[in-house]
Amino acid sequence: MNNHAELAPEIDGRTVLVTGGTGSFGQKFVQALIERYHPRRVVIFSRDELKQAEMREREEFANAPNLRFFIGDVRDQERLEMAFRGVDIVVHAAAMKQVPTAEYNPFECIRTNVHGAENVVRAAMRAGVRRVIALSTDKAANPANLYGASKLASDKIFIAAKWLVGGNENPLFAIVRYGNVVGSRGSVVPLYRRLIASGAPALPITDPRMTRFWITLRQGVDFVLSSLPMMRGGEIFVPKIPSMRVIDLARVMAPHMKTRITGIRPGEKLHEVLITEEDSRLTLDLPDRYVVRPSLYGEERHYDAGERTAPDGFSFASNTNDDWLSDERFAKLLAETEAGADANVRAR
Repeated sequence: MNNHAELAPEIDGRTVLVTGGTGSFGQKFVQALIERYHPRRVVIFSRDELKQAEMREREEFANAPNLRFFIGDVRDQERLEMAFRGVDIVVHAAAMKQVPTAEYNPFECIRTNVHGAENVVRAAMRAGVRRVIALSTDKAANPANLYGASKLASDKIFIAAKWLVGGNENPLFAIVRYGNVVGSRGSVVPLYRRLIASGAPALPITDPRMTRFWITLRQGVDFVLSSLPMMRGGEIFVPKIPSMRVIDLARVMAPHMKTRITGIRPGEKLHEVLITEEDSRLTLDLPDRYVVRPSLYGEERHYDAGERTAPDGFSFASNTNDDWLSDERFAKLLAETEAGADANVRAR
């Protein structure tokens, strides 16, 4: 995923706002902005005042003069419009992400993930934002749960937004879709770490056949940054990332621990899909990523000299992926996330 790293996004001198900016991705993204670029302002938009206070005190953010913390909820369009004034780039990372939580709280999931996406689009249009890039999930492709369905609806809103804006006018909207983030809050890796540290007798596995895509926070941040300058409007950027069976992940993390099969939870899928077969006719295969072009606009688009059209019937699924994490590669990813976690703890 490094082929487009040389494409510097237009961040220097700009104002960037991150919804859900106190989350795992948001904090890592903001850290990358202030370390690598010279933005005029970086606005952290979130609804949790405690998380904002904790983030403000971290060493890497405490002395950053261009950070602004804005309390607000993506459900509140008026508040978004106020926050978006003078903003050039919006990264929309706020969402309800837990599958079981969404299944048991469907109204709240729809309000945040679907109505929130609509509010972001409306606010960006009214405030004259230049670019908006939204984070999606593998669960939005062929969704089997409400979280995935809500994110698919969100994706469709951002794809259609260019049509609503009209032609090539600002803002431009696009989507980044990738898989499970190693070490992010609520993912299986921190759960296994807690169980291992507490001396649990076994690690829970929902199904021994289960596979997932994996990406680190740093890779996710780099991918979003490299996608920003490539935006034409309405496309979905998908990184070429590896797969691994969850049972193998557990074995690497705790080779001497037993596992216990718990069964698939409500709304959970056995394998994940990032690009469906139905989208193959719209998909371009680039050296480091796929781009799913929007079908609404009927315009020919090119993103890379080495691109080619994906073959008919192509799909990008975790169980049929050509790239599988070896034990050694996954251990390296774990070491990277653990080093980042230790740095965060020391900074508090």
